[in-house]
Amino acid sequence: MARVKNRLLDAEALWRYAVAALAGRAQSTGELKQKLRQRAERASDVDATIARLKDYGYLNERSFAEAFTTARLENQGFGRMRTMRELRQRRVAPALAEQAVQKIYQEVDEQALIENFIRRKFRTTPREGLFADPKDLASAYRRLLHAGFRPAAIIQALKKFAKDPDLLDQFEPPETPEE
Repeated sequence: MARVKNRLLDAEALWRYAVAALAGRAQSTGELKQKLRQRAERASDVDATIARLKDYGYLNERSFAEAFTTARLENQGFGRMRTMRELRQRRVAPALAEQAVQKIYQEVDEQALIENFIRRKFRTTPREGLFADPKDLASAYRRLLHAGFRPAAIIQALKKFAKDPDLLDQFEPPETPEE
């Protein structure tokens, strides 16, 4: 039996769809609301479904933001800015995202996090050849910036790993596009 993808859902079918979507992976209220709006027969069913999910404890924005932030820190070793960026992409309210990131990252040593990130991502490069060329430094800087670390902390960490740390005294970070 072929499934019709664009069929609009009544209130009960929308509820089942929402529960199934949350069973598949945790989602922010904003993400789920967007999905439900695309599938709902009536717009009023979306808010009712979201409220019901919250009442049942299936949808909790604060828990989602904190769990997501913890996963980004522990599993990928990302910095604060990357995590904030991803929470915004997942439609988490900015104030709530900021609170979650502050809470989870409060005891984190950013310098140690950057150094672990470098060791993990550049483990195949021989230590003596690591960041010997200014182009390598610029590339590593961009990669660390993309991973969500602060520019000053990145340069400080790169000085520890660079073959010639003096190169970083004149290092001008490549321009990065505004996010």
